[in-house]
Amino acid sequence: MKRLTALFMAAVLVLGISACGRSEEKENTVNVQDTGSKAETMTVSASAESVTVSASQEENEVSMMEIPESFVLIEGGAFQMGSPETESWRSDDETQHTVTVSDFYMSQYEVTQEEYEKVMGKNPSNFSGGDLPVENISWLDAVNYCNSRSESEGRTPVYTIDGQNVSWDRSANGYRLPTEAEWEYACRAGTATPFHTETSISAEEANYYGHYPYMIEDNYFSQGNLDTQPGEYRQTTVAVDSFAPNAFGLYNTHGNVGEWVWDYYGEYPKTEETDPVGPDSGTLRVYRGGGWNDFAKNIRCAYRAALAQDKGSFNIGMRLALNAAAGSGHVTGTALQQDREASGNENVLIAYFSWGGNTAGIAGEIQRQTGADLFEITLVNPYSNDYNTVLDEAQRDQNEQARPELANHVENMEDYDVIILGYPNWWASIPMPIASFLEEYEFEGKTIIPFCSHGGGRFGQSLTAIAKLAPDAVMGEALSVHYSGGAALNEDISQWLDANGIEHE
Repeated sequence: MKRLTALFMAAVLVLGISACGRSEEKENTVNVQDTGSKAETMTVSASAESVTVSASQEENEVSMMEIPESFVLIEGGAFQMGSPETESWRSDDETQHTVTVSDFYMSQYEVTQEEYEKVMGKNPSNFSGGDLPVENISWLDAVNYCNSRSESEGRTPVYTIDGQNVSWDRSANGYRLPTEAEWEYACRAGTATPFHTETSISAEEANYYGHYPYMIEDNYFSQGNLDTQPGEYRQTTVAVDSFAPNAFGLYNTHGNVGEWVWDYYGEYPKTEETDPVGPDSGTLRVYRGGGWNDFAKNIRCAYRAALAQDKGSFNIGMRLALNAAAGSGHVTGTALQQDREASGNENVLIAYFSWGGNTAGIAGEIQRQTGADLFEITLVNPYSNDYNTVLDEAQRDQNEQARPELANHVENMEDYDVIILGYPNWWASIPMPIASFLEEYEFEGKTIIPFCSHGGGRFGQSLTAIAKLAPDAVMGEALSVHYSGGAALNEDISQWLDANGIEHE
């Protein structure tokens, strides 16, 4: 494994100030046999939307067809979903509570590009390779794939899709996305630690931004205290059978690509649940596990990412599930947010926070091309001008989820239809002044179009952070810019504005 040999080389990637090189990719591929075995007698009492499951009653199971070889039986049980308050870098939306899940089957692997293209006739992925996970797909793409693959194999499709609204027939034997609870239960594989490895996961065990292992934010200048040292950052997805599987035989539940699940994003209940399916409506869908460009803190078992169901990204794919026994009833899903339709004469505000000047330069070019109003987000108590100091200040504020006091304010926010929001990628997310800005105003009915300057991690989990803070806004297509953007910046911005329907020169 390649080790980080210079502290400066690692440090500058956090705030996007200098370049990073690509490490040579290494894979530890382990192949395992189907580790799932059917329990002889295991009865789980399900919710009103499902039925009592007896794993011994195989002859009555969902008119089951043959289970594909790559699927393993996940035997149900109870577990603590979410994270304890003592878990470092947890989010407030990870409230720990007891959940029971029934038996289900899950694929050992993320859906590959070859599998997706065979069914859908196209490959939307950012990276190219038949054995790589498909990515750059939306949640709606994922459920459409589930139905299309089910039909191609003679299974009953699970989903009824009516535009943005999707319902789930729990009795159908087709392919489906796992629920959020099923996904976490399967990822944990009997563990209760941040990662199923039960240790601070290394870049030799998962594909993530290996320069930033778990807890590096707190130990940046004293890395001898880390349980796992910085390792390789591959900057790409890897084959779906890479690395060792977890105890349930599942590969790459941490890293590689995030995986869409059924649930709308919402607060966890504080009471016990059985086979939960999440809220019945919402503006965001959940994806889990983190991707190739995420820091270790955001590939934890309990970490919850969310995005509008019609949006995709270069680090989001899917993993399929199948019923082990027929459920009953339908689960309805009502989308509370529709696509934005640009009118061409919208009032646009460019709001940005910049520390090193890269984001300010990008904002200036956007303003030049659009003529939109420009607003810099500044602080009553600005961050230090010293780079090493601001590293500490930024991670401190993020760890505490601080809301720094802003020095200036948009007095006429109601006049703007579109907010083009700029920021540097700090510690794989938004700087906390952006959180202060988003919480100050109402964004219902408005569109937020993010742009981000970075040193190698692209958006990190910043889009999830924005979506959670402004769930009533429509999110446009985001733009990531490597540092200051270079000679291609003008054209990149022009194409991005076109994609968002924003008038420009």
